[in-house]
Amino acid sequence: MRNPKFLLSSLFTLLVIASTFGQAKVSPERLQRYDSYFQKEIDAGRLPGVVTLLYRNGEKAHESALGFSDLSSKTPMRTDQIFFIQSMTKPIISTAFMMLYEEGHFFLTDPISKFLPEFKEMNVILDPAKGSSGGTEPAKSPIPIAQILSHTAGFVHGIGGTKLDEEVARAIYLSGPKTIEERVKALASLPLASHPGEKWNYSASPDILARLIEVITGMNPAEFLKTRLFDPLGMKDTGYNLNEAQKTRMVQLHNFNEEGVLVKSQRQTPTSGNTVYGGTHGLFSTVQDYSLFARMLLNGGEWNGRRYLSPKTIEIMRINQSGELFQDPGKGFGLGFAVVDDLAATKATGSEGAFYWSGAYCTYFFIDPKENMVAIFMTQVNPFSSYYENKFRQMIYQTLE
Repeated sequence: MRNPKFLLSSLFTLLVIASTFGQAKVSPERLQRYDSYFQKEIDAGRLPGVVTLLYRNGEKAHESALGFSDLSSKTPMRTDQIFFIQSMTKPIISTAFMMLYEEGHFFLTDPISKFLPEFKEMNVILDPAKGSSGGTEPAKSPIPIAQILSHTAGFVHGIGGTKLDEEVARAIYLSGPKTIEERVKALASLPLASHPGEKWNYSASPDILARLIEVITGMNPAEFLKTRLFDPLGMKDTGYNLNEAQKTRMVQLHNFNEEGVLVKSQRQTPTSGNTVYGGTHGLFSTVQDYSLFARMLLNGGEWNGRRYLSPKTIEIMRINQSGELFQDPGKGFGLGFAVVDDLAATKATGSEGAFYWSGAYCTYFFIDPKENMVAIFMTQVNPFSSYYENKFRQMIYQTLE
């Protein structure tokens, strides 16, 4: 016969789980379907391993670690693993920058040249396919700060495949800048891909935000983020460099070889010695750490009795600021995030008003204010694909009750 204390303990645990699911209003059975789907993808060799986390109605509704953090050694994935979050750095730097907006340092309509004179007289390329050699013309207007946040300023990222992208990649990445100041000045030396405000180009403009933080505050972005966001929020595993203990929890990057087999990448992300504290990418984090940042935003800018942003500031950040320029049906781009503004046009489950972004190694998150929900998915696979981002949303929403 089982120990009565064990039975009482088990019953209490079941009641706690039932209570949590009751408040979170998610289906335990459908969460098993969710985990089973991603486990099948891992078993089929399409993913190495994943960590996912779901909060709804203030409760942790689900957390799972599936597969491996290192395929070569078959090291099991754990929920406290650290990931290189790449472009999921962008929402963080945008949020930090808007904290300075609330302190009155600038208007969103101010030209960036007010703080960074190297951007005062910009030129626009005549043919991105030909690069600078194809000629340029003067930009029709100065670049306002708001366009840096919404990716409508005319910059590119260096990953688009055009001749201009190649020039940008060489200047801001491959040339080996040592600081964010060097990287941003290199970006300013190149022509824009389009006139300010005329197109949405996924871009390196959040690096300009990082440099603006430095110029306005006198602190480098790493110091500012640690002081103003990471330490107060309790994001103890988030930063541009890892200590020795953290390195042991780093998930390895994987890619598909010439035979189409998923393998551990030969080149891994440097976890220390990083000195370019960028806004486009650069941060390491965990699923739990990133959830603290996301839940603060979901909670109107307040967390554990401390206010980071006003609800009105978050409101304008998650309103479409790009009009019809963002080329993804039913979605637009706000100030630091993509936003869903026409659910029918997306042809997917979700909510209007949800906002989100992703990282180049297939890390994803979304915040859904209507459903009072934050969901995060992290793996480390190169190259990027939005397939699992969309599948992640699909499998999350089917769990809701």
